[in-house]
Amino acid sequence: MTKETFDVTGMSCSACSARVEKAVGKLVGSDNVSVNLLTNSMQVKFDDAKVSVAAIVEAVINAGYGASPKKSSAQVQPSTERTIDKEISEMRTRLTWSIVFLLPTVYIAMHNMLPLPVPPIIAELFDGRANAVTFAFAQFLLILPIMYLNRKYYVNGFKTLAAGAPNMDSLVGLGSMAAAMFGAFALFRIGQGLGAGNLALVDEYSRNLYFESAGMIVTLITVGKFFEARAKGKTSQAVEKLMNLAPKQATVLRGGNELTIPVEELIIGDEVLVKPGESFAADGLILDGATTVDESAITGESLPVNKTVGDNVTSGTINQSGFVKFRAAKVGGETTISKIIALVEEASASKAPIAKTADKVAGVFVPAVIMIALIAGSAWLISGASVEFAFSIAVSILVISCPCALGLATPVAIMVGTGKGAENGILIKSGEALETAHEINTVVLDKTGTLTEGKPFVTDITTCNADKQTLLTIAAALESKSEHPLASAIKRLVPSPQSLIPTDFQAVFGRGVRAKIDGVECVAGNENFLTELGFNLDALHEKLSSLADEGKTPLIFACGDKILGVIAAADVEKKNSAQAVKEFKILGVSVIMLTGDNPRTAQTIARRLGIEKIIAGVLPENKAQEVEKLQTQGRKVAMIGDGINDAPALARANLGIAIGAGTDVAIESAGAVLVRNDLLDAVNAIKLSRAVMTNIKQNLFWAFFYNVICIPLAAGVFYPAFGLKLSPMIGAAAMSMSSVCVVLNALRLRLFKVERSIEFNDAPRNVEVHVESLRTEINKEARQMQTTFKVEGMMCKHCQKHVHDALAKMDGVTAVEVSLENNSATVTATKDIPIDDFAKVIDEAGYELVR
Repeated sequence: MTKETFDVTGMSCSACSARVEKAVGKLVGSDNVSVNLLTNSMQVKFDDAKVSVAAIVEAVINAGYGASPKKSSAQVQPSTERTIDKEISEMRTRLTWSIVFLLPTVYIAMHNMLPLPVPPIIAELFDGRANAVTFAFAQFLLILPIMYLNRKYYVNGFKTLAAGAPNMDSLVGLGSMAAAMFGAFALFRIGQGLGAGNLALVDEYSRNLYFESAGMIVTLITVGKFFEARAKGKTSQAVEKLMNLAPKQATVLRGGNELTIPVEELIIGDEVLVKPGESFAADGLILDGATTVDESAITGESLPVNKTVGDNVTSGTINQSGFVKFRAAKVGGETTISKIIALVEEASASKAPIAKTADKVAGVFVPAVIMIALIAGSAWLISGASVEFAFSIAVSILVISCPCALGLATPVAIMVGTGKGAENGILIKSGEALETAHEINTVVLDKTGTLTEGKPFVTDITTCNADKQTLLTIAAALESKSEHPLASAIKRLVPSPQSLIPTDFQAVFGRGVRAKIDGVECVAGNENFLTELGFNLDALHEKLSSLADEGKTPLIFACGDKILGVIAAADVEKKNSAQAVKEFKILGVSVIMLTGDNPRTAQTIARRLGIEKIIAGVLPENKAQEVEKLQTQGRKVAMIGDGINDAPALARANLGIAIGAGTDVAIESAGAVLVRNDLLDAVNAIKLSRAVMTNIKQNLFWAFFYNVICIPLAAGVFYPAFGLKLSPMIGAAAMSMSSVCVVLNALRLRLFKVERSIEFNDAPRNVEVHVESLRTEINKEARQMQTTFKVEGMMCKHCQKHVHDALAKMDGVTAVEVSLENNSATVTATKDIPIDDFAKVIDEAGYELVR
């Protein structure tokens, strides 16, 4: 299946989007169609073997609208004027001239009813029965430019009405045109009355011209649309800010020359030069130089990050202080900034499931309103009301009904919400993910890399036969040639000493390392390794067990015959993990740790973080099964992880949240991505989701409530009892403001405050190291090794003594027993003596060792 996004033109309300959705949904091969009124876009998932992009565009055109494949914002130059900006500019001009012609229209029509000065010339031209035709005809001439300027309501409205799919333009066009046509009819009736001397007829129609209503309706609707468009423009500011971060040019080194090229021409492997104040044009690795980088637009973190040779840099971030050269690793649409823009755009254009109800209502709303207007007008006529009264009722119903608010209620909140998240490093991929997040009641946290740093740090130092500095110096020298993660932990704490160079380095798999330092054999390793080498570790047993109970891995260091001490390392919790767990609990969300580690280590970390339930010893392929078990208990589960082994669980959960520092596979499987490696952002994601869903429900309530109240009011339901009746002008103003209110309410989400841990920043992690000294000297024990072998050629006691004395002189031999009866010799030594050495000594004594 292929997923494509289209720009759709000509839509004015939710009835339009519903019609487009229905037209494309009928195509064979289209699987999922989502039309967004706010962004004027459409997402279609389709089988390209059955339906083409051209066929989809044609279906939209046949429905009465325009469509074209959408060009990614990452490819659009921000200097190019946005479509929404063009729309606002055009609307401002149209509105200005509409007001210019409307004001004299209203003045002429109502100067006798309003407390306004009336110059003699006005009274002479327009007052009195004799001037009735001039009075009416002047208004008619003035509203013609207004109707022409706003002709889109009539053209689009009657076009969709003729196609059997009326929309908001149909309601406005019908209402305004009906008022103008009634005014034209009244003009003829005034002329007829004057010609026939029927002054009562002249008075009746002079008071009910409705020309000012015809102009006022479209002008007020344009006022509302103008403010709505301006508010819409603000909802997409997050994407605009991201687009503006991406530089348009880059300086590269090619053939030894510096060239300034468009970023579109960058290729992987290019060496790019970045001066202070410039943005990084691609993702890559620093080759030369050091600087501080402002990553706030990508991660939301305000503090600059130090970068030097070997560090990664991200597209869209700003080089603050130093001149650096980096190698481009990801360019074009593969860069971080491009992917973030694409994610935000896709999320903004997507629909939340809650929008389905509004879409269903919008699909039948406009035809229903037209029917209500006809029925209400007819009912008042039948009941004996005047034509003017009934006409006013029908027009008021047409212009006060607002399908726009229904169509904007969901997408405007989603766009503002996802944009707000993107500004703070929280990327929510779709409206569905956003809606799901607010229902989460259980969060499952992977341990390694999510709750913890994902790499070991030194946590404890215990000295025995040496001081702390000596132990650390020997440890750093000994581990300088090791690539083991525990060695890395020591090297992060202490740089390798230049004065001590280890020789004869040997790594013993699963045990430790050994090497000579200044001619002395030094070793580092686990308890079993040191015991095998002859060290008695009884005095350290309690300490080693205590460290293991705390989830730490102890490394024992020795030089010569003496134990120097123990250095313990562990994968420590992130600085804000405990705060995040606490915040989850405040939100009423249960927290569960899911890990492949042993239960003892998992329990230790869970206890420190305040996590009450752990699921330990889980194989990677079984993580998704554990998530499914929780779902069968009726829980709404969010899975948070960072590794490839988390991808199945992320996909299986109701909401997968990938830590941004994780793998591409995990990010692809998740519904939300945390750009910063900050677990507290997962809390913010759920809080943001709840705020957005509350806002959507408020918008939908207002949209439904407005129509439920205003349509009966416009229909005159309350007129008999309370004398309440709306004029068409008031109805048009109310319709305009309803949409504006929905958009303004959604814009309140821009005030959403993202909580930041006061401890979190991207500076190197510093772990508090516990140091203690054991006042116990631990030395290597003298080992006793026995070797027994056969000796041929011994005939008497003298032979026995001769063999005994020869063996006893060997280095390391402490005891020798020679049996003449068994022709054997048993040698006890403090070291391992090769059998060949024994054979040589026996041979020199005149005998033969039998192997």
